[in-house]
Amino acid sequence: MSKNAVIISGGILDGSLVSDVLDKIDSPCIIGVDRGVEFLYCHKILPSYIVGDFDSLPEEIMTYYKDRGDVPIRAYNPVKDASDTEIAVRLGVTLGSERLIILGATGGRIDHLWANVQSLMIPFAAGVEAFILDPQNRIRLVGEEVHLLKENAYGPYFSVFPLGETVRGLNIRGAKYPLRNHTLMPCDSLCVSNEFEEDEVVIDFSCGTVILMETRDRDGL
Repeated sequence: MSKNAVIISGGILDGSLVSDVLDKIDSPCIIGVDRGVEFLYCHKILPSYIVGDFDSLPEEIMTYYKDRGDVPIRAYNPVKDASDTEIAVRLGVTLGSERLIILGATGGRIDHLWANVQSLMIPFAAGVEAFILDPQNRIRLVGEEVHLLKENAYGPYFSVFPLGETVRGLNIRGAKYPLRNHTLMPCDSLCVSNEFEEDEVVIDFSCGTVILMETRDRDGL
């Protein structure tokens, strides 16, 4: 099994980004999630697994994969206790993946987006690196000191949010808006849209878990 899993979820998918991610990974495990399976089908990308309740997937596509017989299908009742993307994330962790890249997790309903961000806690707790990617955003969880290099950044901006608890002793160095020993509350928007001041930004804190978003504007905006 590949150490890299790419989850194709049912949100808005950018074909160029999907191709770029898949081209950079050697033999990835591709997990199609519900409507994301339609994207894979239309772009002739063979998934390693497909999961979901398939309530938004055309029946002829499900029939195609059932008839193939070489793609494991994990179907769930629409009345269930987890989102389709969460199920796919848990599968990726269970398969022994060391890195998860989640595409199609943004761009639609905000409640789905927030559920997907919270689902990052599953690989995080298991010691598995995981990202949500779209053309403008790279989202991950951080529990220890992190170094951001300007030359490798996903965009010129980055934001830090607490994940469900107060983050204490927060320091941000090398940024336009530095912080020292700050207590970041769950209701605090202070750390939105920071920027690089130096070639390297260092973020560390003594207690808590943060959502780190690296972002960029759409072209022309």
